[in-house]
Amino acid sequence: MMRRVQGLAVLLFVIAPLPGCAQSSNATISSTVSDSTAAVTIHAGRLLDVRTGESKPDVYILVQGDRIVSIERRAPVGAKVIDLSKQTVLPGLCDCHAHVLGNQKDFSPWSGLLMSSAQSALWGARNLREWMERGFTMLRDPGESDLGYGQVALRDSVRIGLIPGPRLQVAGHFVSVTGGHGDADILAPDQALPRRINLADTAEEVSRAVRMDIKYGADWIKLMATGGVMDPMSDFNVQELSDEQMAEAVRVAHRAGKKVMAHAHGTAGIRAAVNAGVDSIEHGSMLDEDTASLMAKKGTWLLPTIYVQELAVEVGASRGMTPAMLEKERAVLKLKRAGFEAALRKNVRIVYGVDAEPEVAPKEFDALVRYGLKPLQAIQAATVNAAEMLGMSSQTGSIEPGKFADIIAVDGDPLQDIRTMEQVRFVMKGGEVFKALK
Repeated sequence: MMRRVQGLAVLLFVIAPLPGCAQSSNATISSTVSDSTAAVTIHAGRLLDVRTGESKPDVYILVQGDRIVSIERRAPVGAKVIDLSKQTVLPGLCDCHAHVLGNQKDFSPWSGLLMSSAQSALWGARNLREWMERGFTMLRDPGESDLGYGQVALRDSVRIGLIPGPRLQVAGHFVSVTGGHGDADILAPDQALPRRINLADTAEEVSRAVRMDIKYGADWIKLMATGGVMDPMSDFNVQELSDEQMAEAVRVAHRAGKKVMAHAHGTAGIRAAVNAGVDSIEHGSMLDEDTASLMAKKGTWLLPTIYVQELAVEVGASRGMTPAMLEKERAVLKLKRAGFEAALRKNVRIVYGVDAEPEVAPKEFDALVRYGLKPLQAIQAATVNAAEMLGMSSQTGSIEPGKFADIIAVDGDPLQDIRTMEQVRFVMKGGEVFKALK
């Protein structure tokens, strides 16, 4: 699923407190932290080791600056303590299919035509706070159709502390054939938009589009390997970019040190993208066993995005989806479980990705479990697996000394009831409390 956003991006000056500011008054804290480098200790009732599933009771996590220093059995003398003794503590979560710009609740194919880049970026700043509120301290944006690369501006603004939000890796535009799932021009032929830089009908044009995204700061390249659902013209069954085009995109991107993801629903497009060497498959709805085996062999990640298909079938008509889009959505949903089960049988590596508004970002946990993952595996998809795919394993994904102090807490035991992940009570990113326990 993608959103249509166009125009020029703007530099954001958001009137909002930074993480940790105006938050600590609600926290259960025995003494407050006076500056960002002061040590603070989190008293965890249960610390979940997301690698093993082991819960360590009654431990203390020492945080200094933005890093975890140590995990102790008792509080250091004189420590300033955040009391999470009744909660389960986990590492911050990662949504690796999070379109950050615009109003993600508008499913209409023309939504981007009615919103400026400036407005979509302001929506983006708001959206980032909503993801943080739900414990997502890291995101990967799988591409936008904003000509001004607003997602890059948001990533950089978070990085320098201009606005609060999760850490971000971002794709640029959607590299797409003319008339494909990444073609933002849905207008009549006599009202057509100027041709955009992401449209590529030859391998040479793909190379140019990839280089343009790299030029303007993309961390990832996004390919439209097949048609999609959230447009009025493409067929999700059909391979769009050719084998040669995808191989060229991967060659150019990998040479520049960038990773490549491919939107792919149909079987032929999934297989072609995997053969081309992409790093991740987004959706993978019609994945078959042979292609799943190939993904497992090559180490290609799968982001199944289950919940958004269910959501769209349920509320799509009221959010602007056309009858043709809804028909496609229902057809994809019927195919989804078989493709996911093929991935499980072949031990394809799964990463958490939602592809919907941040308010429902935690819903994918329950969907993954309903489709066959164990609760721990679903949590791993949003923590250690996500960190590995993003090349961030040494920095995030688990609560260990030396890593970023990205820490969340929930009531109850998510290994017994995965839906507890939908009620995050506490959020810390980089040692700063964003959401305090109330």
